[in-house]
Amino acid sequence: CIAEAKQHGQDIAQQLQQFQQDHALCREALSQARKLLDERHQAAAHAATEINQWIEDVQATLSNPLDEAQLRAFLRQGPDWIANERQILQELDSAVQKAQAVLQERQEQLQKHMQQWPEPEPLIELQERQLGLIEAVKTLQTQNAELLAQLRQDEARRKASAELMMKISAQETAAQTWAKLNELIGSADGKKFRNIAQQITLDILLGYANQHLKDLSRRYRLERVKSMLALQVVDQDMGDEIRSVHSLSGGESFLVSLALALGLASLSSNRVRVESLFIDEGFGSLDAETLRVAMDALDSLQSLGRKVGVISHVQEMTERIRTRIQVRRVAGSVSKLSVTNA
Repeated sequence: CIAEAKQHGQDIAQQLQQFQQDHALCREALSQARKLLDERHQAAAHAATEINQWIEDVQATLSNPLDEAQLRAFLRQGPDWIANERQILQELDSAVQKAQAVLQERQEQLQKHMQQWPEPEPLIELQERQLGLIEAVKTLQTQNAELLAQLRQDEARRKASAELMMKISAQETAAQTWAKLNELIGSADGKKFRNIAQQITLDILLGYANQHLKDLSRRYRLERVKSMLALQVVDQDMGDEIRSVHSLSGGESFLVSLALALGLASLSSNRVRVESLFIDEGFGSLDAETLRVAMDALDSLQSLGRKVGVISHVQEMTERIRTRIQVRRVAGSVSKLSVTNA
């Protein structure tokens, strides 16, 4: 314990010695700081003296002396503001010099003009000239009033013309529509419109007829001649060769006619139901195969609920027709009817 106490005493002595050294250093630093503070106070006093002297010198050069707040506000400005103010002063000086030069030039011109100024005219001549000018002014005022009236009339005419042009433009727009319709379908007798309507109707009829013609003869297709109401035949077995309807044989003409008749019946059925169809002759020009095709087409129509009547002298057709009305001549001008159901 004694050894520990001795050791503790030595530590305390070392610490005390260190504290004494630190105290000496602090006193030395304090002395240096006080010395530096005294120097700064002296420098500040000297600077204040110089600033006051500078302020007095500046105030003496100004026509309107500034107070301390204004001077301090200017002193707080940076170098950029000072450079800008100097630039403005230089520009003002330059403008003043230019203005002085222009003023001197104008003064010289005024002196020359005054030297060249003519002598004043007599008062009587000036009065006469004044009276003439007054009369001229009155004449010009009268002309001005007339021109103003003409301008007002012209403005009214322009306004009326603009309104009229607007009406004309509206009428032209309406007229263009009627002109286009007239160009498309117009004619004095209505023939052009009738032709268009007939062409459309014929195209629809040919659509129905070609459907039936497929069943009767696949070789041909009917078409309307462009811009006309005439018919032409397309020979599909000959590379769609265009043929006249007059080039068809008797049997082919009958099939085409039959297709047209069936197409007409189909077309009419859109508004009026066509329940009966009568065909008068024409079967005698058909060969056996074509006759069979025609009869098949008629049978298909009958199966759809339509009544088909055939007037013919061809004996081969009697085998396909179940209900027949036969007309036989008895004597003279007397005939006998008989109905047979096969």
